[in-house]
Amino acid sequence: MFVPFRLVLLSATVLLAPATCRAMDDDLRAASSAPTAITLCGAINGDDSRSKAAACKERGYDQLVAAIDKSFDAALARTPANIRPLLKRDQAWFNEMILQAADTVQEVDEAELRDSFIATLRQRAAVLGEIAGGFGGVGLTGKWANAFGSVTISPSANGTRQLTIDMSAYYGSDKHRQCRLSATVTSAGDWLSGAIPPANAGSSTSGPDAKPARPPAIKLRRQGETLRVVTFGGDDTTGDRDDCDYLWQITGTYFASGRSEVADKVETSFVAPSFDCVRPVTATDEEICSDPDLAENDQRLNRAWKALLPRLDDATRRALMEDQRNWVQAQAVEFPEFLHPAWEKRTAEMHFTADGRDHVDALQRERIALLEGFDDKRAGLAGVWLASNAIIKITVDKDGRLTAQGWKWDQGDWKAGCDYDMKGKIVGGTFRSDEQRKNPDTLERDRAMLIVNRLDDAFAKKRTGKEDDDEAKCKRRLDNSSTARLFPARASPDIDNFAGSIR
Repeated sequence: MFVPFRLVLLSATVLLAPATCRAMDDDLRAASSAPTAITLCGAINGDDSRSKAAACKERGYDQLVAAIDKSFDAALARTPANIRPLLKRDQAWFNEMILQAADTVQEVDEAELRDSFIATLRQRAAVLGEIAGGFGGVGLTGKWANAFGSVTISPSANGTRQLTIDMSAYYGSDKHRQCRLSATVTSAGDWLSGAIPPANAGSSTSGPDAKPARPPAIKLRRQGETLRVVTFGGDDTTGDRDDCDYLWQITGTYFASGRSEVADKVETSFVAPSFDCVRPVTATDEEICSDPDLAENDQRLNRAWKALLPRLDDATRRALMEDQRNWVQAQAVEFPEFLHPAWEKRTAEMHFTADGRDHVDALQRERIALLEGFDDKRAGLAGVWLASNAIIKITVDKDGRLTAQGWKWDQGDWKAGCDYDMKGKIVGGTFRSDEQRKNPDTLERDRAMLIVNRLDDAFAKKRTGKEDDDEAKCKRRLDNSSTARLFPARASPDIDNFAGSIR
């Protein structure tokens, strides 16, 4: 698999910018690069399990699909160039959703499901018609819509605004997610922000030391001709709501649904990252373009990268550039990996938009913390060490004994994980592991870098699982090497802040 990386040499500096895509897994590619026509009525790549043309015509689906395609083309023609990829992505997500629903309708063949399916198709055509008339507006007041529902914003008292959220994503039968709730938001920097009220104001966890549930928050701001809405933080307080299954599809990009007559005074600029949002290459690129925070992270990361490189020695610079290429590969995987998480066995086809966004943000912030806090003056082994695929923290007690804990991973694959738990001491300037084995753990400095288990590359290639072979350091896969090259990072709350989830 080839994944493009944003490393372009510009004289003596390196700038992170998108490269031409030559070959890429379909799930990584920007959704906006795919055809936008609804593929309900006919085979897809030779798969004839979808509704056939005859069945579509008999049930009237073909006319509804034609209406959706016509409405979408009309809306796209009026969409600004940097927003077109986001509208095309929204259409691609609707297509994915409606194909899942079609499978259920075809398998179950019940009148209620067919009616819900037809209603979803009709609603999409109507929503696209309203979006076509919404471009060119100013402010926030009014209705904003996307493939999963809508957010309506109205003025309230004392400069606050009231949000009415109505999400409804029909994937068929038991995969029909909805969320209807209200929230009040006030100015918080460039964003409007507020708490999502719990279903029961007095709800709390059980037990003698129970505390009131901490409600999640919501924030929003204009991103050019779109509205960006993000839910974050708090406890999961939606479980006891009859009208809200999950909050995770509220996070997303919304388009003005018709022209509002109210001209709010709000920031309407498009916060651009370091690459061209008119032509995003990967699905993660699209998400960065859709969100002002992610776009600003991208800008900040590039500034930190260009500021850091000149002060490094040649060997460290070359190693960090290679690690940065690997990190950009990981970033390309991040959003699609968590948009459709494979470990959600029953609902992997649904869109976990909040999870996808949160992981892109966390990965960016972790990398920024490394580049801005690169501790190239560090002496010895103690401290936090980080790379694109590993992290380790080393502490030394008063007796000079050393403890190193951390892990190495392959992006999104827990089976390829490798836990570090090393103990030993420094003898003559060299780390000596407490282990008594053929291939003990090793830690060594190489200029500003840390090398972990340098010899394990060679041992891993020889392992077959036989009793006479050296014991694998990575218990999940015998042939996975624990060798890693890491870089000195100052402690930061943004480093390794993935809450124990699969990377």
